[in-house]
Amino acid sequence: MAASAAKQNTADQHLEDLLNPAVTVTQDGGCFSLISDELRDYVVDFLDKEVGSDVKSLKNVGSLLHKLKEENSLLEEQVLTVSSSVPPQVSAALSAAEDARCSLDELLQREKHISETLSQHLEEVQPWMDTLGQTLNQVETVERHMNYLRCLQHIEELSAVVQQCLMTSSVWEAIRAVERMAVMDAGLSQSKCSHLRDFLRETLQFWHKIIKDRLAGDLEKVLTQLHWPIISPPTQSLTPTASGQELASQLELLVTQLLALQTPDDLISQRTFAPSKAEPSTQGAPSAPPCPQAPPLCLPIQIMMQPLSKRFRYHFYGNRQTNTLSKPEWYLTQVLMWIGNSTSFMEEKIQPILDRAGATINARVELCRGLLSLVQEKVAGDASRLLYDDAPFCHLVEEVLQFEKELRSNHSYPASLPGLLHLLLEDAILQKWLTVEKKMAVEKVDAMLSAEGAWSSQYKDIRDMDELKSPDCAETFMTLLQVITDRYQALPCVSAQLKFLELQRELVDDFRIRLTQVMKEESRCPLSPRYCAILNAVNYISTILTDWGDNVFFLQLQQAAVSLGDETVVGGLGVMEMGRLASLEGSLFEGLLALLDRLKGDMMGRLLDGIMRDITEKAVAYCQDRWFCHPSQHDMSAMTLSSSACPMMLCIRDSLLNLHQVLSLFLFQLAWQGLAERLDSFLYQEVILSNHFSDGGAAQLQFDMTRNLFPLFGHHCKRPENFFKHVKEACIILCLNVGSAILLRTLIKESEETTRDWTGRDDPSPQSVLNELGVYYLAPCDVFILLNLRASWPGQ
Repeated sequence: MAASAAKQNTADQHLEDLLNPAVTVTQDGGCFSLISDELRDYVVDFLDKEVGSDVKSLKNVGSLLHKLKEENSLLEEQVLTVSSSVPPQVSAALSAAEDARCSLDELLQREKHISETLSQHLEEVQPWMDTLGQTLNQVETVERHMNYLRCLQHIEELSAVVQQCLMTSSVWEAIRAVERMAVMDAGLSQSKCSHLRDFLRETLQFWHKIIKDRLAGDLEKVLTQLHWPIISPPTQSLTPTASGQELASQLELLVTQLLALQTPDDLISQRTFAPSKAEPSTQGAPSAPPCPQAPPLCLPIQIMMQPLSKRFRYHFYGNRQTNTLSKPEWYLTQVLMWIGNSTSFMEEKIQPILDRAGATINARVELCRGLLSLVQEKVAGDASRLLYDDAPFCHLVEEVLQFEKELRSNHSYPASLPGLLHLLLEDAILQKWLTVEKKMAVEKVDAMLSAEGAWSSQYKDIRDMDELKSPDCAETFMTLLQVITDRYQALPCVSAQLKFLELQRELVDDFRIRLTQVMKEESRCPLSPRYCAILNAVNYISTILTDWGDNVFFLQLQQAAVSLGDETVVGGLGVMEMGRLASLEGSLFEGLLALLDRLKGDMMGRLLDGIMRDITEKAVAYCQDRWFCHPSQHDMSAMTLSSSACPMMLCIRDSLLNLHQVLSLFLFQLAWQGLAERLDSFLYQEVILSNHFSDGGAAQLQFDMTRNLFPLFGHHCKRPENFFKHVKEACIILCLNVGSAILLRTLIKESEETTRDWTGRDDPSPQSVLNELGVYYLAPCDVFILLNLRASWPGQ
């Protein structure tokens, strides 16, 4: 018992040691501190798993401890086994590291020694380096001076060559020397030797001017013998004769030499930023605004331009009577005449020489460019002086546009080269043009609306040309807009074109407002000719704008407005509207067309209301006719139109005839269809649903409708009864024989009392029965009401 108690106490002690949070038992019965609570939690979980809550199982603690000691011993053996293989590898690594450290120390020592030696050497050779640097700087300076002197010597040599060649009349050699001088000038363009560059440029300009003047003088003599400039149309062929062969040879030689001198001339023009010396500017003459970049004129054309330039400045500058601001057509027409008269000479005399010289130059186009430079300068000056004088300014714009048109079409001036239109795009001139365009358009609209024949059509006596029946004011207005389009269509700037487009839209909206005001004054009598003329005007403008929306020019403007995001044209539009414009589903005139369609619909409604008021007055007796006591059809020898219907029918006939005469074809189609729809509703409500019908009354109503009313509209369509669905189908129901009417009423009544589904049943549905009778529009409930309007039923 004592041994058992001692064993139990030992187990309890071991258990207490294991659960102690501060210490734990080692293999030899000692203790060590816990590193963390995680180990304690692990031990508790382990004991719960192995021992549990059964106190009797504590006797197994000894065996458990023995098992753990064995596992611990096994792990220690494994660790010792692994550790025994590690020291050789670690030793090798440490040895290699030690060798590397020794090598590094050795290298550091060598580097330190070399660095000290190098520093000592640099200190010893520094005086030599300073001396050598000074010597090299002196050598470099001497070399620069030598190069400078070589350049001067080369310039002097080239200058001497040119002088010698000119003295011996070796023009080609002189030109080649000048070309080498120009190449040298281009090579020194980035040099900081400003005096050398200036000297070279002055020398180049000096010899270039001498050679150019010499060749120009010779060319002028030859051109004079060839009767240049050609001021009036040539009276004889320009084909060279036997005696003119020498002149032709001289001309070709001089033109070719001038072409060879072109490169230095272009270089001098770029360096000096001055106009060509062949066309000296006149003092006091205003300069044109910068035009799009274009290559300079070739030298032969510059020389040929000199007499024309003198004539132009003599006649159209200064105090000459021909220099009149109000007559720009004088100098514009003169330039066009010079171009036309000189075309043959340029094509037959100059162009072959240029072709043989390998120059890609069109002689006729070059002459046009030269003359255009004179006109551009003149137009720019005149336009700036006319900004505060509307009439002469408008005249100048018209003449410039006409000049541009003739230049491009009659003289085939390339579209890639600038003409005169870019001058009109200068901000002040363009804004003035827009302002004057709007002012004159408004004045013309005021005049045309107040004219005596403003609301009559000028084609009213010509049937084939008067389908739209547009009044004179509307046609004149749209012609005005078309003229504005023709004026700005040729402008080379899309943004400027969009400004004119916005002006056109403003004018259209203003004209619409004016039409609305006149319409309200005439709305008291919507059947008057002026009211219908206004309606025709609205329809005419809408038709033209719709056509413009599909025009290529306006489609291109639409794409440009979307891509540029022009606020004046597409400003305020939503994403959907912008998408429709970009995809070309909409047009730039959609907003205006919507307003015009609204006005057209309003006017058409007023017109039909006025007609219906007249018809309603004439139909009072017909509505109050005694339909329930009409004699049977069998009692009448022949049926005739009801006497009470005659005034109404005459009013309808006269109204249709009047509408056909005063409205355009499209508007008349809308009018008679709208009138038919309103008549159908009126007759159905006021005649049919407001009365009871005997068999004779129903037959008379059907006769009045099918044999009298419908034929009035039969002149304008093949099946007029389709526009009177209520009346036509009501007549069918009212004219049913008694048996069919009884069966139909019973069927409809049963269908209304029960909610049974007719699908899949043998009994026909009310709607199918009505369809067999030809009734498709009226509902069964409406048919039931009509059946109850029959005046007599069997048994009543």
